[in-house]
This record gives sequence, C-alpha cells and structure tokens, in this order.
Amino acid sequence: MSIVVIPARDEQDRIATCLEALAGQSVGPDAFEVILVADACVDATEARARAAAERHSITLSILTGPGEGTGPARRLGMDAAAQRLRELGTENGLIATTDADTRPAPDWLERQLAHIEDGAQVVAGLIQLRAADAAELPDAVLNHRAQDAARRMEEVLVQDPEADHHHFAGASLGITAATYAAVGGLEATPALEDEHFAGRLAEHGVPVLRPHDVVVETAARTDGRASRGLAVDLAVSSWRERRRYRVEDFDELQRPAWISGVTVIIPTRECASTIAGVLERAVAPVLARGWVDHVVVVDANSGDDTAAIAAAAGARVIQQDAVLPDFGPAQGKGDAMWRALCLTQGDVVAFMDGDTADPVPEHLLGLLGPLFRHPEVQFVKGSFDRPLQADGALLAHEGGRVTELTARPLLNLHFPLLAGFSQPLAGEFAARRELLEQLAFPVGYGVEIATLVDALAICGLDGLAECHLGTRQNRHQALRSLSEMSFAVLAAVERRLAGGRSTTAGQYLRPWEDGGYVRVPVAERPPLASLQWACSVRDSASAAP
Repeated sequence: MSIVVIPARDEQDRIATCLEALAGQSVGPDAFEVILVADACVDATEARARAAAERHSITLSILTGPGEGTGPARRLGMDAAAQRLRELGTENGLIATTDADTRPAPDWLERQLAHIEDGAQVVAGLIQLRAADAAELPDAVLNHRAQDAARRMEEVLVQDPEADHHHFAGASLGITAATYAAVGGLEATPALEDEHFAGRLAEHGVPVLRPHDVVVETAARTDGRASRGLAVDLAVSSWRERRRYRVEDFDELQRPAWISGVTVIIPTRECASTIAGVLERAVAPVLARGWVDHVVVVDANSGDDTAAIAAAAGARVIQQDAVLPDFGPAQGKGDAMWRALCLTQGDVVAFMDGDTADPVPEHLLGLLGPLFRHPEVQFVKGSFDRPLQADGALLAHEGGRVTELTARPLLNLHFPLLAGFSQPLAGEFAARRELLEQLAFPVGYGVEIATLVDALAICGLDGLAECHLGTRQNRHQALRSLSEMSFAVLAAVERRLAGGRSTTAGQYLRPWEDGGYVRVPVAERPPLASLQWACSVRDSASAAP
C-alpha cells in the first residue's frame, strides 16, 4: 500500500489534473490512497478534489492545514500517511509526496515501488517543466536554469556518482514509512522543506536514490503559493529579463503626453561640494529635454552653503523642518522625502541623492525611462557600479557594504521575490505619485528598503523595475556608522514581517569606549493617502514661489 500526500493552497484550477494523473497510475487506484492537505484554502480546491476523486474512484482524505507554508502542510500529511500505514500493518509501505500543480507519469508509483523493493529507502524523482509552460519563459531563463542544473549535478555526483539527476524536491519524493519515522519526519519549515529534509537524511546516513525513471511534470509557473521554491526562482529570473533595463534603452525616448508632470526631489545635508554638480550636470540637461517640470531640494538645515548653492542653480529650496511642523523636526532622509512629497505635484516623482561626486544626465534619464515607456511599471530603482575608493585606488564591487551584508540577505530570507534587485538600497528611485502616496516612509535609512517592499505588496513584482545608470561614487561612511544604518534597515524589514517585531524606540547599544547608546531614527510616517489634509497642504504649498 502507498499513500500519496499533496499539500495545496488555493489550487482549484490544478488539483483535478493532478488527481486525474494519479488515477491513471499503472498500479491501479486500489493500490494507493491520497491525503490532500488543504492549507488555508479559500477557493474550491476541496470541492474539486472530492469531485475528481469520486469521478476516478480514488480513496481521498482531506486534512486542514495550519496555513503556515508548504513545510508544515506537507509534514502534517506525511505524518498522517505514516500513521495510516501503521494502521494498515504496512510500516514499510511507501509515502509518496507531490504538489498540486504536477502531473505524475503513469508509472510514477510503480517505479518508486520497484526501487523500494530493490532496497532503496528514499527515491527522489526527476522533475520536468511542462513543455507548454516552459515555452512561454524567456530563453535566458531556461538557459540560466540549465546552467544551474549542471552546477547542481556536479555537486550531487561528488556524493553519489550513480545519480541520474540532481533533483530532490517535494514535487516527487518517496520514502518508506519506517525510514520516515527513523529520521524523525519532515522538518516543518515554512518553505524549502525538501532541502532541509535532504540535510536530515544525510545526517542519519540515509542514501537517496535519484533514478531517471521516476518522473513528474510540473507547471513552470511564476505565481506559486510557496514563499520559496521553483515558482519564486522562475519569477525572479523572468523579472530580470523583462524589468531590468539599461539607461541606453531610452536614448531615443520622448516623454509621453499622458505624463502630466514630473518632479525631482533631492534631500540634502551638507552637500555644498556636490549639489551644484548634481543640479547642473545631471538634472539640468533632463529639464532642458522636457522630461522634468519641477526640481525641489529639501535641505536638512545644512551648516554649509548647500541651500544657497542649490537655489543659485535654479532649484526650489525648502528647509525640511519648515514642512509639516506639526510632526516636529525632521528625523532623517526618509522624513525629508516624505515631507517634500506632500509639498509637490506631478504624477511622477524621482528621488535623487545630493552627494553624488560624478553626476551625469543618465542618472535621472534611466529612472524616468521605464515609467515613460511602460505604463504598467509603477516603481523604478536605480543601480550603479559602485567601486570603493581606498588609498587612492578604486576597488570594483566593494561599494554598497550595507546592501551586501544586510539588505540582500534580509530580502533573500523574507522577500525573495526582490532578490533580483542589484541595489535595493539605492537612494535614486522614481515612482508614480499614486503609488508613493500609498507607502509609509521610515524617517531614516530604512526608507529605501521599506518603500521597495511595500511597493511589491501593492503592485506586484511586474510593477517594479530596475535600471542600470552607469558608475557612481558617494561619500563612503565609517564602518561603525554603517552599523547604525544597518540597524535602521533591519528595523524597517522586521516591521514588515508577520507580527511586526521591530521596536520604534531605535535604541542602539554601542560597546565601544564611549559606551551607552545612540538613538537611530526608525519611526515611520504614514501613507499620505491616509491623511485627509495632505492634498490641501500640497496644493497650497506647491503654489508658493
């Protein structure tokens, strides 16, 4: 006897096809049962599964999953399968698991049982992308997948020279009930539970058979329910091909008539040595091209001549503390951006840094280009080659330390759909005002990652883009200062996790000689769309000279 376990969340359009494939198994429907774990489904998955099982004479049990991800759901089903096999007196029976969007080959169970009879304890099947689905993916995505498969195969062959393939995934996995019990079952991780399980099997010295004759077809979808896995990998790879641009892509582009206004906002603090260059060399040529209508410098009460220099270069200058004074003094860059957003108009807004040492028009053109050409794009991040200047030498790829050591690992852990962004903390980004006014703005250094994460939640991955703008250098901060910046980034991300764990206090303990703690600004300003008075403030203020 075999038990097939299928975790499913809102798979009403796919579950019947999967069960039909199981109904056609060469072992016959009397040789196995199916446990479907309906994991927080709000659609007709259960009803369609029952109908398909009745139509094809499949013995089906439906369990209610905990709604905590594929791992806990698959664990629940496999534990129940092990218990069922014990009740049937077949503790060495087969627990086979697949996914709701697969089509197991007609001999899928037969071949697993044959391998178990020959002494295998765990059988990892070959997983093929459904041809019709794969044909819709960009060639570059398929090529990348093939390269990754070759690399993973090399790793597998080191441990198992007899392996036919590299796959080990919940979409096609079989294990004897006795082995399942001996290793302590599947780990209930929210996602990638199969990879964790592979590690557990290795720790217990259980070999994995990877034969070529145990096959399932799986949907090459980019809208999967799991937080990690094939669908996420394909979504990120497809996004990279469709939504990552280079500024050269927009050389001949004209501003479309349906863009009613474009505003550039530049937050500054002690930027007297760089702000004129940003305005004259990066912004002015784009203004002359007719792409920009308004330029606003929002200054943090700089003690140097930043404000005067910016005004002399033609920008409208406002002091951040003078805007929305009921909120008290501005607490950082994000706060300044939010206040300036409230004071400006234009249905597209671009944010630029005022401390760029080598500004060029492309830094702005590349932010606006995707928004001008693609109406479905809502949010554009800039990306740069960021060399680090040290001891008179430029070190390639050594800039952006907070990005590499804090932001990128956080996104991979919690928001992997954003893992394709080269520079998630880039201060240069542009977006449609309608979207920006739906976003909360952390007052400090968390603003860049927070707006990116929240934009994903509102408009989806396909509404986001990134454009490579060339090379640039910013002022590089001391490592200890970057530690506080990382703290703000971490607080912004944690606030966006389930349960909102980050504190608003922002106390950052310092172990160095000066002791004590500093207060890192981590408060957030609410979305402007939630403030009824925001539009009237903006309209009256933007009319001012």
